[in-house]
Amino acid sequence: MAGAGLLMLLDDIATLLDDVALMTKTAAGKSTAILDDVATQTKVAVQKTAGVLGDDLALNAEQVTGVKANRELPVVWAVAKGSMKNKAILVPAALLISAFAPWLITPLLMLGGAFLCFEGVEKVLSLFHKPKQAHDAVKDSQQAEQMGVAPSSVKAASEKNMDPVAYEKAKVAGAVRTDFILSAEIMAIALGTVASKPLWEQFAVLVAVALAITVFVYGLVAGIVRMDDVGMWLMRKSSAAAKAFGRGLIAFTPWLMRGLSIVGTAAMFMVGGSLLVHGIGPIEHWLESTVAPMGGVVALLAPTLVHVVVGAAIGGLVVLAVEAWHKVRGH
Repeated sequence: MAGAGLLMLLDDIATLLDDVALMTKTAAGKSTAILDDVATQTKVAVQKTAGVLGDDLALNAEQVTGVKANRELPVVWAVAKGSMKNKAILVPAALLISAFAPWLITPLLMLGGAFLCFEGVEKVLSLFHKPKQAHDAVKDSQQAEQMGVAPSSVKAASEKNMDPVAYEKAKVAGAVRTDFILSAEIMAIALGTVASKPLWEQFAVLVAVALAITVFVYGLVAGIVRMDDVGMWLMRKSSAAAKAFGRGLIAFTPWLMRGLSIVGTAAMFMVGGSLLVHGIGPIEHWLESTVAPMGGVVALLAPTLVHVVVGAAIGGLVVLAVEAWHKVRGH
């Protein structure tokens, strides 16, 4: 009897182990399927945010230009850390708003769009209201060396009656603010792709998208701002082709930076205007019902033009409102 009981016990244990193995295999299969689903949803979300990513790249590269060469990467790193803090706030906030107050998403995005357009109008106006004062390049360079900033920051700070160090800090803060708005739009778009998924899967996709776009955008920004160093490295090579390419890269870098500055400012109106138009029913409906069916170049360019015009108009109104507020307060 004892032997028979032992054999039965061993048989039960073997059956139990078979069940555990089967359940483990099933769970592993489900986990793999779930991870595949998260990866697929993340890929879809990143693809849908591609347009905003381009604007994010242009804006952030433009924001960190003009910083002293040996501080470019630390500045990019500081903005990247600010971007991660933004996303640490935005991911849970997006999930909470989506769960309890989804109607808030559009107004908040419109508010961010209005702020972007406000900054865009201010940038454009600053081009026409720069004080005409002579700058001694040698003196600017000496002051920049003493203060650990870029000569361009000394010049820009003097035009704004600011301390050069405070000016560069303001540039970083401005880049982080801009990143917050663009990241909010990206999180909203990503959330829309997984709205029907369980809460934990929404969280996983948003975190994956946040990490992916931060690494992508600021990795490229770091590469862009160090292009001149790559050019110098190539010029030290023995190959004539490498030297020629290095010289071309160095010559091209200032033009690229100027181009990014222009594109970055334009992106403020395009992104900000699109956020505003999305919340203005009649305009959005007109674009979808009348312009989109036209197809071709009209359907491609007209919405962007409308976004820029609406963004510039509302940004201008915000600038006027801010100026009026400052006058009322006696600033």
